Amino acid sequence: MGVGIGEDPLTGRLVRLRAVTEDDLPTLARWWADPAVATFQDGGPLHPKPAAQLIDMLRSWSTNESLDVGLAVTTLDGELAGHAALHQIRPKDRVGTYGIMIGPEFQNRGLGTDTTRVMLRYGFTELNLRRIELVAFGYNERAIAAYRRAGFREEGRRREATFRGGSYHDEVLMGVLRREWAEPA
Repeated sequence: MGVGIGEDPLTGRLVRLRAVTEDDLPTLARWWADPAVATFQDGGPLHPKPAAQLIDMLRSWSTNESLDVGLAVTTLDGELAGHAALHQIRPKDRVGTYGIMIGPEFQNRGLGTDTTRVMLRYGFTELNLRRIELVAFGYNERAIAAYRRAGFREEGRRREATFRGGSYHDEVLMGVLRREWAEPA
């Protein structure tokens, strides 16, 4: 499994992951500020934030100076499509947390599933993680389905842990272990 020595571990069937550039940050911040995207990214209230604050946040997530890694998601022809990260990496435990944001105009094309598969491969075969985990909002059924397709399993729920749209929703805890993961042929 994985890629051969000298092959690009950050290229999938539909996406290529690369370092985030300064030019990417305004678009990523605009997507993050979009309520249709923010609803699935953050469980807190939808408070409008200045673009500069969002750019600083995304920049800090993408420095790749520590074990944590934040990458731009692009289509194979180089068009910016989103951001993906493995963060909160705990070296002793070899565990990381996965996060992804795909821009609205790039959704429903399989890019999220392909990005997730690439990040799992990268996490397991380059970062030597043994477990990758995430938390998804129960109302984000499309993401949960993509995570399952990539190999994540539901491990539990925090019942009614997030308040959104006037109702309480579950947070779905998901994870995949290195020994369970199998890259699709």
